Amino acid sequence: MKGITASAPGKVILFGEHAVVYGRPALAAPVFSVQATAYVEEALPNSGLLIHAADLDLNLSLADAVTHGPALAAQLALEHLGTPEPDVQITIRSTIPIAGGMGSGAAVSAALIRALCTYLGHSIGDEALSALVYEVEKFYHGMPSGIDNTVICYGRPVYYIKGREPQFLLVKHPFDLLIGDTGVATPTRITVGAVREAWQRAPQTYEALFDAIGAVVEKAQAAIERGEVALLGPLMNENHALLRELGVSSPELEQLVKVARTAGAAGAKLSGGGGGGNMIALVDPANVERVGHALRKAGAVRVLHTLIR
Repeated sequence: MKGITASAPGKVILFGEHAVVYGRPALAAPVFSVQATAYVEEALPNSGLLIHAADLDLNLSLADAVTHGPALAAQLALEHLGTPEPDVQITIRSTIPIAGGMGSGAAVSAALIRALCTYLGHSIGDEALSALVYEVEKFYHGMPSGIDNTVICYGRPVYYIKGREPQFLLVKHPFDLLIGDTGVATPTRITVGAVREAWQRAPQTYEALFDAIGAVVEKAQAAIERGEVALLGPLMNENHALLRELGVSSPELEQLVKVARTAGAAGAKLSGGGGGGNMIALVDPANVERVGHALRKAGAVRVLHTLIR
């Protein structure tokens, strides 16, 4: 049987991280310049389902579903289809930074499930795919908001509130972002857990911060849908200040945010769980090279350019 390949993009949260876990809105968009891919092909008879994570030199079977996300994704796909374990080899690769806030786990799960379902002769819609990937996200992150699986599986910018149907974000005028990677890998589970502990100690303080972040998100949504890109920079700066108050920034993130703004970015903020990982900067097309150079000089291990549209 002919092999099947499927892919899924990375993502960035534009506004609203952490507060989205507590019922406030967030905005996120796919990043197609980084991808996870899964290739499914026939394996030897009676070998069962085997997974090779090529970038990690890791080999898994369905028996590893209790300890490894890709095996759990495969198990959930087979349960969804009501199909017995096939004799297949699944090879997964990803260019998305791990533990960097760009949805690497969700993208690998989405690519694997989509490829496996297609190989077995079944198409899977975005909604069903997102629901399955969310189950794997719970394995990775404990209490995810659901925004990663949503934006990655649908492949479109979203306005998202936990527990509600996603609304697709209408981007009237595309805008340029640079994504700067600190090189510090920090699993989202850690920063989400730290915020939860702080919220439990001081709920009123943190609820007020979540409300303030939610208000920024609403302003940003309106600005994006009206095409008022000039308003987004100050809103990014405001969102970053609130995230810093939540305690999820880091010296590396602060350095890159400061450098981006000094080099001419209209606004900059951390993106994702924080504690490391990535930041984003809103740039004019004419400033892409200058801000990107400044970020690399300041220690960014990778700088990606993406157009939000």
